[in-house]
Amino acid sequence: MSVRAVAQPKVSIVVPARNEARNLEVVLPQLPEVHEVILVDGHSVDGTVETAVRLMPSIHVVQQTRRGKGNALACGFAEVTGDIVVMLDADGSADPLEIPAFVSALVAGADVAKGTRFAPGGGSEDITRLRSVGNSGLNFVTNLLLGTTYTDLCYGYNAFWADILPLLQLPAVDAPMRLGGQMLWGDGFEIETVLNCRIASAGLRVIEVGSVERMRIYGRSNLNAVSDGFRVLRTIWTEKQRCAHAGVSRAQVNAKSHATAA
Repeated sequence: MSVRAVAQPKVSIVVPARNEARNLEVVLPQLPEVHEVILVDGHSVDGTVETAVRLMPSIHVVQQTRRGKGNALACGFAEVTGDIVVMLDADGSADPLEIPAFVSALVAGADVAKGTRFAPGGGSEDITRLRSVGNSGLNFVTNLLLGTTYTDLCYGYNAFWADILPLLQLPAVDAPMRLGGQMLWGDGFEIETVLNCRIASAGLRVIEVGSVERMRIYGRSNLNAVSDGFRVLRTIWTEKQRCAHAGVSRAQVNAKSHATAA
């Protein structure tokens, strides 16, 4: 039997974190009981790892191999042993109580459950008017170029079946950094857009799940509406060019699924 036919799939939560000890004090106790929680530490100096282990002794801690949120997520994905992967930010902006809704969408037939702040059940306590307008424009461009119907391109609260990971083709976690310390493509904050573009180019079935973005509990966000908006726009164009040459397709997911069927 394929793992996708299992009524209660194993859920793996991947939490990238860098100096998020105070936020983890709030976030980790809210997590539902799942197969595993993987904390990917970005070389924190505030006791993030110690706090996580104290609160959740069973947590699986991984040190990221380079820098950037994309690399942190890739390092976490490489350690997943469950059937479903949930991406959860450590700052408290993602509500852990919404995880069952994401899992239900996947069990119902989606390859990817994509969080959205702009659909029924969604909302945001944090988004500014400028970011909202920018997000709408970026959605329009993405939907036009890739044939998608996304309502919230830049939201990072998503879940997917672990067997689609080969389709994402993220930089190898053991690849060296570039000379001069430049990040590899996909290692930075462009990761959410990269994932959404590659999911689209692979022809995967996406169901959007309404999600309410909370305010970060402690600390400041590093987002910049203007510079990050241009980076996302560049990412969309780059990924559009890349998808024309992609060598991986949905057929490979189907082949793997058939191979695991009993």
